[in-house]
Amino acid sequence: MKKWLSIIALTVMSLVLAACGSDAGANSDEGGSKEEITIGYFPNINHVAGMVAETKDLYSETLPDGTKVNYQYFPDGSSFMTAIETGDIQGGLVGPGPAMNHFTSGAEINVVAAGSTGGTVIMAREGADIESPEDLAGKTFVSPRVGCTHDVQFETMMKEEYGLTSDRIDGEMKHVTGKPATYASLFETKNVDVATVPEPWASSIEEQGSGKVLVDTPDVAFGETLPAAVFVTSQKLVDENPDMVGSIVEAHKKATDFINENPEEAKQIAINKIKDITDQELSKEVIDRAWERIDFTYEVKEENLQKFADASYDLEFLKEKPDLTGLVDTSFLD
Repeated sequence: MKKWLSIIALTVMSLVLAACGSDAGANSDEGGSKEEITIGYFPNINHVAGMVAETKDLYSETLPDGTKVNYQYFPDGSSFMTAIETGDIQGGLVGPGPAMNHFTSGAEINVVAAGSTGGTVIMAREGADIESPEDLAGKTFVSPRVGCTHDVQFETMMKEEYGLTSDRIDGEMKHVTGKPATYASLFETKNVDVATVPEPWASSIEEQGSGKVLVDTPDVAFGETLPAAVFVTSQKLVDENPDMVGSIVEAHKKATDFINENPEEAKQIAINKIKDITDQELSKEVIDRAWERIDFTYEVKEENLQKFADASYDLEFLKEKPDLTGLVDTSFLD
């Protein structure tokens, strides 16, 4: 809890500094010879590339000598995207939902790579009398944020396949929000009946026994095609310092390759970083199960994001029909 309060305090302080005219982009020291950047990510399995890059100090290998690399951890996509837009961080991993929502609201950002696909699982509380998604009328479900990636995946599946919607649009399911690391306790206290869960928290709930898999990753909407995490930077940084963006993307690619070539070491890095950030230590069994639901890749296709955006509009998360032209820039991958 103390670490999350520290994260929030740092974010608030960064916003104050930005308002006072500080440039939180690639900062130089007083002599102008060294730069400083900050990379952000979440303590989720879909963000292991961020954990590996930090642990292995991969950004220092691709950025100019002497560049100081900082890391900031986020509890949700909204705070991450705010940090990108204010220049408090220069890049990092976030769900496609927040990136898309902010882009359609006028944010000048670019998706320059993917981080992973898969990893969203729909869990039902043990004892909630739920055997299939058809049983969710009148039930309460939880997602990290309203309109986040996992929320849109769940609500799209429920509307298209089962004709059920949330109370946000006068539907039959009650919607609440909460941090994924707390879902097991929400099940235990019977505060929620269903959760749309990013890994590794789905596998953690399975291990603890407070919930069961209702819909596994392949059958969730966009379960295997949508990037579960994308690497985002600001359009300003792309325009003003493309060399830096290229170096950042190169380090991200190295991290992704490392994960695929050294899965056991990458798993241990994930266990260590998640414990460091959240004070929760996940077992090797939980990580092994979560790993099976995720594909780590940096390749990203704009058409998959557009389909997801259209679904978000259909669910009334967006007021206007979205056009994501210009959001994805794969030139740095090429």
